Amino acid sequence: MTSRSKPRKAGLGSKFRRLFSSSSAAERGIDSQPIGQGLQAPVPPHSGEESHVPVARAENTPSFMGASTSLSMFSRARNFNIGGIHIDSSQHIHSGQDKSIDGWEILLDKIASNAFYDSAARFDPPKCDEDTRVEVIGEVMDWMNDRDGPQRLLCMTGAAGAGKSALQQTIAERCGRSGILGCAFFFSSQDPTRNDLSRIVPTIACQLGQHHATLQDYIRKAIEKDRLIFTKTVRIQMNNLIVRPFQQFCATGVWDPGRFPHAILIDGLDECSGEGNQEELLSSIKSCFLDNDLPFRIFIASRPEWAIRSALGSEPEGYLYQSAYHIPLSDKYDATNDIRLYLWRKLRDIGSRSRDVRARSPSWPRTEDVEKLVVAASGQFVYAATVVKYVSERHSSPVDRLQTVVHWTPEEGQVARPFEALDILYTSIVFAAKELYESIDTNRGYNYLLLLKAHRMNSSIRVDWMKFDAPNFDEFLNLERGAHEVLVSDLHSLVIFLPYSSIFHRPCDFVMMHFYHRSFGEFLDSEIRAKNLFVPEIQVNMYVSEVIVQRISRISLNPRSTTATWGSGFLLDALGVFSLYSNHGETLTRQQLLSLSHNDGWAKFDQLFPRLLSDKFRGAQFLKTTSVIVRRLNDELKEVGSANDLENYSSKWEEFMEASAGGIGRGRG
Repeated sequence: MTSRSKPRKAGLGSKFRRLFSSSSAAERGIDSQPIGQGLQAPVPPHSGEESHVPVARAENTPSFMGASTSLSMFSRARNFNIGGIHIDSSQHIHSGQDKSIDGWEILLDKIASNAFYDSAARFDPPKCDEDTRVEVIGEVMDWMNDRDGPQRLLCMTGAAGAGKSALQQTIAERCGRSGILGCAFFFSSQDPTRNDLSRIVPTIACQLGQHHATLQDYIRKAIEKDRLIFTKTVRIQMNNLIVRPFQQFCATGVWDPGRFPHAILIDGLDECSGEGNQEELLSSIKSCFLDNDLPFRIFIASRPEWAIRSALGSEPEGYLYQSAYHIPLSDKYDATNDIRLYLWRKLRDIGSRSRDVRARSPSWPRTEDVEKLVVAASGQFVYAATVVKYVSERHSSPVDRLQTVVHWTPEEGQVARPFEALDILYTSIVFAAKELYESIDTNRGYNYLLLLKAHRMNSSIRVDWMKFDAPNFDEFLNLERGAHEVLVSDLHSLVIFLPYSSIFHRPCDFVMMHFYHRSFGEFLDSEIRAKNLFVPEIQVNMYVSEVIVQRISRISLNPRSTTATWGSGFLLDALGVFSLYSNHGETLTRQQLLSLSHNDGWAKFDQLFPRLLSDKFRGAQFLKTTSVIVRRLNDELKEVGSANDLENYSSKWEEFMEASAGGIGRGRG
């Protein structure tokens, strides 16, 4: 019996001989088209662990391939797979049978593909409607195309719903069409693959590497050199996977850096979880991209939350103040006309496709209805988009649904919820701000929602048409002066405190709460909309009254000591606030009345009353309050003696008022 030798395992040379031999296509079981036809480069490397084996050019074909085998047809082919073998951009062979790693394959497992501007996960993303936001888009694109401009970082901040993501999407698409888009990353708090920093550097590196195979190779090698790179800080990842590979790529001279796609877009920084993470990304961008003078233009959009606000701030100067170009979207651009155009276009389009003949009428929608929506939007696109989405429900009449929006009031038993999507946005922002505020030790014990509602009431002149300067009003809430800024520090996308003069363009030193969204104020005032975040006005009134009663009870009868302890601002307004927030004494509890009565309250009122003479209205309001208290002391508490004492003081104060009024009248005459 003739023994047969064991077949030898085919080596790399025999693989190539089989692949490139002149045997017929039929014998090889493949189509008869030339090898290489239909191959695309670049393509992702062949999966599996691979080794790097240098391959000579076709004119120096290795001997194992045989004299009859030629690679001349592949002299310019790079990054393709064939027969389980990958040839990279340097014409190195990577055999799937070898046991080394492929850094690019590892990178692909670390990216957040949902964050791409053209990801299927973001199908039909918001973007600017035709002929809208023309001015701001022009400003961004002019900055983006000015590659020699000194500031290579643009930060756009704006209120929630101002249209930042729509602008980013529009800019991304324009950059993509013009060939200058290097990469884009869209954060989303609702998507665990793109709501933190774990995947942003790999995703940016991947997109940049796809623009040139040589850069891709340098990124691959960096990962193969340090397989633990993805466990390290964002700054280290950014340096090792982007900065150094790009510098190496530029040093080769194979590509002019000035022609490389230079636009890097990052949207929704505020949706990256944690202020520390947001700050880490911003500081890493500065130290890696800006300090290394890389030729990229980076456009970041975010709500004006603490991390970006402090980095861009001028007082004190933030670390991006000098190096970043800042566009405060909500303050710089009035979107009113764009919102009007958007509503007309969208509503008419909805009407043209509706089965309701009323919606197809040239007179629909009515001008007054559109204008009411424009005013309600207060410059924020999210309101208009919410209305359009509600009206476009195809199972109902757009005419009827538009009327529901225009005439909607938060009444008990109301079935329609036209602002539900908007309310979800407001709820998430307020709840997060509440959690952060109450997590601070010095804020424990304070009711965040009550304090927010109190400043809302004060700034909207809700109580008898009287308002108080926000720093002074802090004291009436038992807070330190200036605490109002801390209260809204995580709500800057919705509300901010501004001088009265900058809101109404009138000379005034008052600081008041300003709402970017008119509808946010309406949300806070509606129990149906705010739900668990709602605080009744009576609760605020009772809280403020209690603070005033306690502080007056602790006031010394020594005027100098009182002024030193409480400050002239508090003393000037204390009796006015007491009158207004106690509904002229009607809502004071019995315990509060007794506390004033038994702690020399009337004598302290007497000490403070002369300060009211400069404001006749508040003086009159306080006299009305004392009259109510006298009645309640007599009728409810049977504190006749205390009532008589207060009545005597009240008569004295009335004489002061009359004398003061007469003096003013004689002076004028």
